[in-house]
Amino acid sequence: MKLSDFDFDLPEALIATRPARPRTHARLLLAEGDRIADHHVYDLPRIFRPGDRLILNNTRVIPARLTGQRSRGDATAKIEITLLEPAAEGWRALAKPLRKVNEGEVIRFSDRLSATVAEKGATDLRLTFNLVGEDFDAALAKAGAMPLPPYIAAKRAPDAQDATDYQTVFARHAGAVAAPTASLHFDEALLRELADIGVAFTEVTLHVGAGTFLPVKVDDVTTHRMHAEWGQVTPGAAAEINATKQAGGRIIPVGTTALRLIESAADDGGTIHPWTGPTDIFIYPGYRFRITDALMTNFHLPKSTLMMLVSALMGPERIRRIYAHAVQDGYRFFSYGDSSLLIP
Repeated sequence: MKLSDFDFDLPEALIATRPARPRTHARLLLAEGDRIADHHVYDLPRIFRPGDRLILNNTRVIPARLTGQRSRGDATAKIEITLLEPAAEGWRALAKPLRKVNEGEVIRFSDRLSATVAEKGATDLRLTFNLVGEDFDAALAKAGAMPLPPYIAAKRAPDAQDATDYQTVFARHAGAVAAPTASLHFDEALLRELADIGVAFTEVTLHVGAGTFLPVKVDDVTTHRMHAEWGQVTPGAAAEINATKQAGGRIIPVGTTALRLIESAADDGGTIHPWTGPTDIFIYPGYRFRITDALMTNFHLPKSTLMMLVSALMGPERIRRIYAHAVQDGYRFFSYGDSSLLIP
């Protein structure tokens, strides 16, 4: 299974740099078996059916991009920091330029927020901040900016609108440095409309890491190692999902992050169990899905692990036809782009 098997031509003009407004007006490609149909996200109440259960990732994106200043006597240097993930003490982070900071130095981001370089590696740092808990969250909210994906950040800088656009309406637990982007299409009105027709919701948490944007660098994709991300399926969430399966309802994760977490927590017999901890599950063609019946997801990067995941769900040939239709019909791609509902 080669990396080139998951490549396709994508015109740069189809890469979205802003979301649809309103959120629910994003287009939705429905692929059910061999059938492809064009809809909008606001059509979901006429597509889902009573008894379906949507799995929502309630992680909250933190404003992980920081601009600070390092001082050495009278000399100063501007340092750009991107938080990657919590460490045992502090945070792992990228620094630009990395060569201009040394262990033990302090980087100041605002009057309230600063960090000490506790460790410096070949590619990243470990920072310990002067604040913790709610004080840290409040200072970070004022000093930081949303960590837009590289393919958006290369085209424009984050702004105040991204603080709303790059956050789901059900974000509750802070810790992600990338959004569960399939969930960005929902607003409160759509959630109520779905509930009114008998669609149920279960929230889980997977803190999406910056590793979600890392390229696959091996030609034999089966040798790729996934980054680990912390997730939680509560006992209540597991009970809801199991009850829906037993009643014959469909389990439909909204986004690949929710899918990866529930597949990690499910056993070979299709029962999901409570889960707390890291998962580095890698799903590619040949994987047998344990609990997922369908997937709502955006359109993904060529040669990415997410292309491999949707290929595993729908089959490589079928997903190629789906993506060819999306490109030909002008669907918008990636984090701020349009959506698809994939039903094997």
